[in-house]
Amino acid sequence: MQPPIGTLVVIGLGLIGGSLALASKQRASCQRVVGIARDQRTCDRARQLGIVDEATTNIADVAGQLGAGDVIFIAVPTLSVRRVLAGLGPLVSAAVTITDGASVKGSVLQDVQAVYGHVPPQLVLGHPIAGAEKSGVEAANANLYLQHRVILTPTEQTGSEHLHLVRSMWQAVGAEVLELSVQDHDDILGATSHLPHAIAFALVDTLAHDSQTENIFRYAAGGFRDFTRIASSDATMWRDIMLANTHSVLHAIDLFSANLAAMREAIAQQDSEQLLAIFTRAKAARDHFTQMLATGAQHAVPVVLPNFNDHE
Repeated sequence: MQPPIGTLVVIGLGLIGGSLALASKQRASCQRVVGIARDQRTCDRARQLGIVDEATTNIADVAGQLGAGDVIFIAVPTLSVRRVLAGLGPLVSAAVTITDGASVKGSVLQDVQAVYGHVPPQLVLGHPIAGAEKSGVEAANANLYLQHRVILTPTEQTGSEHLHLVRSMWQAVGAEVLELSVQDHDDILGATSHLPHAIAFALVDTLAHDSQTENIFRYAAGGFRDFTRIASSDATMWRDIMLANTHSVLHAIDLFSANLAAMREAIAQQDSEQLLAIFTRAKAARDHFTQMLATGAQHAVPVVLPNFNDHE
C-alpha cells in the first residue's frame, strides 16, 4: 500500500518533531523522512538513532526536490516560526503541504500573513496536544502521539487536499484529529494548558526562594510532585508560548487570581461554608469532565468556551 506522504521534512528535531519523524518512519506512513536542524551534531545524532533517513542544516538542500504529496512540519519554538517561514517562502513549491506544531495559532497565523502577504492554501496550522518534560533529539518517542489529540486550525483559504494530507499524517501515527478556529484554540489552550504551566512555574519558583527550600521539597507529597512536574518543561518553549498568547493567558491568570483571592478571603474569615462551596463545585466539575472524557462524550457536545471572547 502506498504511504499517504512522499517525503516528510521535519524542521526541528526535538521532542515534538523528532517523535513525529520516528513514528512516521516506524509506521511507514511516508516514503522517507528528512530532518532539518541548526546543529550538525543534532543531524548526525538523529541519523544514528534512526529518527530520520537523512538530515541537513539547510532546507535549501532538499526544497527543490519537494512537490505534491510531500509535507514540511515546522517544530520549532513558537517565536521562531516566522524565521523558518521566511526561509521556506522563496524555496518551496506551492504544491508542498506546510504545517506546524506550535502551541499558539494566532501568532503563527500573523507570521504567515507577514511572510506571504496572505494565507497560502498549502498552509495547515496545527497543534499536537502531547509532550513530556524531556527535550532534545534524544527525547524522540515513536508512541508520543498514540491516543493523543491533534488540533488543526484551518482557515477559509486552506486547501482541502493539504488539510486531508495533514490529517492523514497525524492519524497514521495514532493521533485523534480535531478542528477548531484559531481563536478558540488559543483561548481554550490558554486556560487548560498555558495557565496550569504558569501556575506550576510560579509555584516552584516561589518555593525555591523559601528559607526552608530543602525541607519543602524533601517532604513534598506525591500530589505536589505530580502537579509541579510540568515546571520541568522546556523554559524557552514556554517563554515563547506565554509571549505569543498574551491576551488569552492574561485573561486566564486574571480569572484564576480573582478566584484565588476569594478563597484567601474565605480562609481569612474562617468562612467554612464558602470554602466548602468552592471545593464542592471544583470536585463536581472535575469528576464531570473526567467521566465525560472517559466515555467519549466530548464528541456529542459542542465546545464551550469559558467566556474568553471579550477581546476588545
